[in-house]
Amino acid sequence: MKFAYRFSNLLGAVYRQGNLNFSKDGNAVISPVGNRVSVFDLKNNTSETFPISTTKNITCVGVSPDGSLAIVVDEDGAALLVSLITRAVLHHFHFHKPVSSIRFSPDGRKFVVTKENVALMYHAPGKQREFNAFVLDKSYYGPYDETTCIDWTDDSKCFVVGSKDMSTWVFGAERWANLIYYSLGGHKDIIVGCFFEKDSLDLYTVSQDGALCVWESDTELDGLVLKKSLDKPEPVRQEGGEEEEDEDRAEGEEVEVIRGKAELPKDKNKVKNVRYKHRSKHFFNKEAEFNNLTAAAYHKPTHILVTGFASGMFHLHELPEFNLIHSLSISDQRIASVAINSSGDWIAFGCSRMGQLLVWEWQSESYVFKQQGHFNNMASLAYSPDGQYVVTGGDDGKVKVWNTNSGLCFVTFTEHTSSVTNVTFTSSGFVIVSASLDGTVRAFDLHRYRNFRTFTSPRPAQFCSLAVDVSGELVSAGAQDSFEIFLWSMQTGRLLEVLGGHEGPVSSLCFSPVQSILASASWDRAIRLWDMLDSWQVKETLPLTSDGLCVTYRPDGQELAVATLNGEISFWNPQTATQTGSIAGRHDLEVGRKETDKITAKQSAKGKSFTSICYSADGESILAGGHSKFVCIYNVKEQMLVKKFEISCNLSFDAMEEFLDRRKMTEFGSLALVDDGAGDGDGVDISLPGVRRGDMSSRHFKPEIRVSSLRFSPTGRSWAATTTEGLLVYSLDGSLVFDPYDLDLDVTPASIRKQLRLQEWASAIVLAFRLNENAFKQEVLEKVPHEQISVVCGSLPDVYVEKLLGFVATCLEKSSHLQFYMTWAQNLLMLHGQRLKNRSASILPTLQSLQKSIQRHFDNLSKLCDFNMYNIRYAAALSKQKGIKRPAEEEEEEEHEEGMSEEMSEASIEESEMIL
Repeated sequence: MKFAYRFSNLLGAVYRQGNLNFSKDGNAVISPVGNRVSVFDLKNNTSETFPISTTKNITCVGVSPDGSLAIVVDEDGAALLVSLITRAVLHHFHFHKPVSSIRFSPDGRKFVVTKENVALMYHAPGKQREFNAFVLDKSYYGPYDETTCIDWTDDSKCFVVGSKDMSTWVFGAERWANLIYYSLGGHKDIIVGCFFEKDSLDLYTVSQDGALCVWESDTELDGLVLKKSLDKPEPVRQEGGEEEEDEDRAEGEEVEVIRGKAELPKDKNKVKNVRYKHRSKHFFNKEAEFNNLTAAAYHKPTHILVTGFASGMFHLHELPEFNLIHSLSISDQRIASVAINSSGDWIAFGCSRMGQLLVWEWQSESYVFKQQGHFNNMASLAYSPDGQYVVTGGDDGKVKVWNTNSGLCFVTFTEHTSSVTNVTFTSSGFVIVSASLDGTVRAFDLHRYRNFRTFTSPRPAQFCSLAVDVSGELVSAGAQDSFEIFLWSMQTGRLLEVLGGHEGPVSSLCFSPVQSILASASWDRAIRLWDMLDSWQVKETLPLTSDGLCVTYRPDGQELAVATLNGEISFWNPQTATQTGSIAGRHDLEVGRKETDKITAKQSAKGKSFTSICYSADGESILAGGHSKFVCIYNVKEQMLVKKFEISCNLSFDAMEEFLDRRKMTEFGSLALVDDGAGDGDGVDISLPGVRRGDMSSRHFKPEIRVSSLRFSPTGRSWAATTTEGLLVYSLDGSLVFDPYDLDLDVTPASIRKQLRLQEWASAIVLAFRLNENAFKQEVLEKVPHEQISVVCGSLPDVYVEKLLGFVATCLEKSSHLQFYMTWAQNLLMLHGQRLKNRSASILPTLQSLQKSIQRHFDNLSKLCDFNMYNIRYAAALSKQKGIKRPAEEEEEEEHEEGMSEEMSEASIEESEMIL
């Protein structure tokens, strides 16, 4: 149970590529982020990342009309059928070719997938268990080039497919007598979007050059006539050379193939065929030569068309009159995806190059949601002292602060002009300090969200390490070019001292949590301990066997851990300056082979090492990560590997596999190094005349998987890592693990409930904690009468006090019974305070978790009370302004209520402060 950490959430990235979708109720956005899927709840302002992942980056997501299922497809065509309710993978499938789009029919019975120039219609998976959830129904051939988009009619009778060959094809989902297929032209560029009108066969098509064609049908949906089985012609069978159909077809399955190029069969009943008429043509952005249209979405009930452009601008038009409602520029990068929710009020935009996700309410012209991750690699992270916030610094020069409860960024600081190398919180939790390669160390205030201190060196220096002492007064930063350590005062902002002595770049700094001693690691194979109280002199020098990369203190300050270039983690006693142990972890890294490497992964692993280490909250374990896809947890006392976490299985990253694919190796080198991604059709790259691909000077590269920083939460319930994929958070999930404590034959749910009936509260609690199931523990606690809490707390054995306190802290975070659990916490701390104080080091994570929960409720309640107080004052002022005279009794009652509310708020604040 102690190391049962599971993937919890992905922060730092909100959108990468692919199409956006809204949930059925329209209150949540489903966004593909790399090879994972995140859901952003716009009503509750929270985010969640599903615990599923594909083998490569996701390119398209299709959501069923009832909102219960989603089909996720990656770059290679590998698909996952995912339940949006249980967040579990239900089925695996492979389309064998890249898929451009996927769309469920409105009735939820079919879905269409487009790959290359083929549209494949499948039976949608039902609610029953099926051996094969993807059953191919029909294959539609028509376009000569790759297909780009799909749309269905409202009654699921027909669907339309757009193509890169500038044509649009209308197909019947059934064998209609008067509509098998229909091809539409009229465009001079790639079709970006095609949309049916509501309850009609009328069409709108939008192309990349900014042209909109309106097509009018001479037949209503009710006019489609189903071909009788007797008149139905024999299905056209595939003849050699069409392997992809055989791959998609199940064994013994009869698949109907509809070819747009074949001659239409003659209808014996002479039913009038569906005909389309080109009604009108409109143009967007005539003045912008290279501002191509890149994304489009249409809301049928309100007739609103939303179009996104390569310049970051979007337009809203009302169809079919093509009236411009408004246009706005929301980004300076290409809009890759557009989606509209079911009510038509909110529009979601995704910008892949900047990693932006925006939700715009067009009627009030305001943002509902606006998030952006680091569009370059993250370099470092730090937890706030209460574990409620995480701050990250990236190579884009931005410092972002994330709420661990909601998973969203609430403030971004952009004052740095170069890469941010390190970030940290002060002990108060309201000041963030960051170091950068631009030669500055900056301090940010979380109350007013401003940069209130900027620390610089006498000579320009690039700072690569940072540390702040426990008091928050001393700020130190190490330079990678001058080999010096700079000390500043937080109060005055003045430079206090420049510490010299290292003969290499200062790679890491760490203050002791209990003494005014600074530990510095350097590439000169030495750790130096500087005494801040004795004229900043070197107290000890610890020799290393290789270059020092990272140094950290144990939370109690009695041990020092150092990661070195030879892949070892060594442990030192800072008081005696002696080494107490070491871990050889090079083989645990399991480094992969990059596509450009000339040597094997086994040989390249000899030069790899851990670049970031961090102690757990109780100091018994250490977390280590580096240039690898694995994060290792070691037991410090036993000096052995306890568990390895694979942070990513995304093969879109480099150095993921140990061996190169021999099928890609030729006499001229690896085919993987050939850049096929240049000019991806986004309209930004200017191609040469007659060249279909884009500018060959624009290069694409595969980012290398690595872990740049690791931190344990002060509560001990979770840990986070900044990786190439983003900020990954792993947390303990106790509900999925059965981990009893002191289990016996008598410890059963029946015996627990028997004790509850006998009103033996203390023994019922002990039995519930021995069984150690959260549901029983919560049931027992909430059945204890309020007046009996102090008696029960006093009679509990010492070994269960700490367990109960930790469980109360966990319940307090999510439960609405605030006063009830606060009473439990207060009685436990008051009655067992002295004994808990003697074990303060071991229960520190529990206390910090309790503090985090209380602080969160305090913030929410204080905002609510302030809001109510302002409303009461406004109502009172309004009544005075209108000249309404209130009776004396009402005034006395209001004064009494105000006095009572002030006393209650003061009492709750005093109670929480006393507990903390």
